[in-house]
Amino acid sequence: MAAAKRTDRQLGILLLAVTVVGWGLNWPVVKVLLQDWPPLFARGLAGVAAAGLLAALAGWRGERILVPGRSVARLAAAGFANVFAWMGFTTVAMQWLSVAEAALLVYTMPLWVCLLDWPIRDVRPSNRHLLALALGFGGIVVLLGGEVGGSTAPGWGLGVTLALLAAILFAAATLLLRPVTEVTPVVATTWQVGLACAPMLLLGIASEHGRIGSLSPGGALAFAYMVLGPMAACYVTWFAALRRLPSATAAIGTLLVPVIGIVSATLLLGEPLGWRESLAMALTLSGVALALRKDQGDR
Repeated sequence: MAAAKRTDRQLGILLLAVTVVGWGLNWPVVKVLLQDWPPLFARGLAGVAAAGLLAALAGWRGERILVPGRSVARLAAAGFANVFAWMGFTTVAMQWLSVAEAALLVYTMPLWVCLLDWPIRDVRPSNRHLLALALGFGGIVVLLGGEVGGSTAPGWGLGVTLALLAAILFAAATLLLRPVTEVTPVVATTWQVGLACAPMLLLGIASEHGRIGSLSPGGALAFAYMVLGPMAACYVTWFAALRRLPSATAAIGTLLVPVIGIVSATLLLGEPLGWRESLAMALTLSGVALALRKDQGDR
């Protein structure tokens, strides 16, 4: 029995590693795709394609695709916060932000959970949570301090706002929305991605005038990777990892996502990784890791 549990945990860690690497590499991949396609069109089309693949996977596994009518509203709300805002706002923001800026701002989400827990559920932050907030937001100050008041690219402020709004909406949804348990995780993800990305694609077609024919060979590889990897396969490995690992372990493991994204953007795209980005990464991720730790009577 002990050997089986150990093997199951090792498999969970392997699945988590695949998920984290896949999501991390997606940050520079999005930058590549944005050279050919506008953001809403690119992310919307990728999401619709991924939702189709996930639906096919669910059907192959014999899972019921249709959901109860009472669950549709919750799935739509979760899709807006967890997909439309999380993916859509972030992708738009990356027109003006570096991967380091976008990734670290978005991954402040657990800090916003701590902050919003007080007004939403009357849960006062503990001393540990206050320290986590101080570290995390200190990292934001370090990251953005060299830009505020300096010469920034047009739209930089909007990019920062969209990235932070994506993190805040995801955090609020975590606190306010009950998980949809009437269907399997893969089916729930299929509906969330589909309900969020279909209007995103339509909005991109109407406002951005994206054209499939403008995709370069490099952009086509980036699009294929985004659909097959981060938005389809990595969701499957993520859910499989969650069945084998404690949720806190899985959550802390995702802190490697922005690290992999930032380092890979430096190696693949030549984006800067200086002392400011390194210090901001250390402060922000230390704060998030502290916020994700389980309470142990530290209030």
